[in-house]
Amino acid sequence: MERIEHHASFGGWQDVYRHESKTLGCAMRFAIYLPPQAEHGPCPVLYWLSGLTCTEQNFIGKAGAQRHAAEHGIILVAPDTSPRGDAVADADGHDLGKGAGFYVNATQAPWAAHYRMHDYVVDELPALIEAHFPVTRARAISGHSMGGHGALVIALRNPARYRSVSAFAPIVAPTQVPWGQKAFAAYLGDDREAWKAYDAVALVANASERLPLLIDQGGADEFLETQLQPRRLQAACEAAGHPLMLRMRPGYDHSYYFIASFIGEHIVHHAVALRA
Repeated sequence: MERIEHHASFGGWQDVYRHESKTLGCAMRFAIYLPPQAEHGPCPVLYWLSGLTCTEQNFIGKAGAQRHAAEHGIILVAPDTSPRGDAVADADGHDLGKGAGFYVNATQAPWAAHYRMHDYVVDELPALIEAHFPVTRARAISGHSMGGHGALVIALRNPARYRSVSAFAPIVAPTQVPWGQKAFAAYLGDDREAWKAYDAVALVANASERLPLLIDQGGADEFLETQLQPRRLQAACEAAGHPLMLRMRPGYDHSYYFIASFIGEHIVHHAVALRA
């Protein structure tokens, strides 16, 4: 593991590391923010999953989360959104291939060789973080758009692994919208029943853990009706009795201006759960 960036930030350190991933079969980068409290003892961790076309850089440069993490003593970890490298399969466009891993374990060629982002986020990356940094085993997860989908699905698929989960403008029903249908057909094949294992709306119906879901959604988001459709998740949660706080934010779009406006509230939400 090699540290490739090191910046002082709000009394702590914003770092970026490169490492060889056995799960993905390639070199990967992740960002980690260590608040000042980490110098005196272990801190809980919030994992952030970014959206289509993003890397580990978008969140750490645009969200303004470090100030809030420093206030509450939370370590922030932001991985890249897909495997990378010359040997990794790719596709034209922004919604498939590199930068668009969708946090699934691909089963179809040529994607299956490297695209195992679910296992990377759930298993390999936390094991690496817990082996090398002053962290507790208290974990939370959040994300934006494709990453919001990833956060919800990973929390629902892995009960008791996370203390809390939240999302900004998530793709809640990827099996029913164009972004998800294109990615799932490529990564998972034609069996649409298999797709449901990575669909938050489908997973809520049989969730064994009632972990509350916190979602912020911009009312002026250009993808609201075509790709995001949060009301589908609201209806599924109501039918299943699953706790959901869906906050519609009038005037806000899909950008990091939206995330930066409310990331402090999300970190407070996670801080309460992580300290419980």
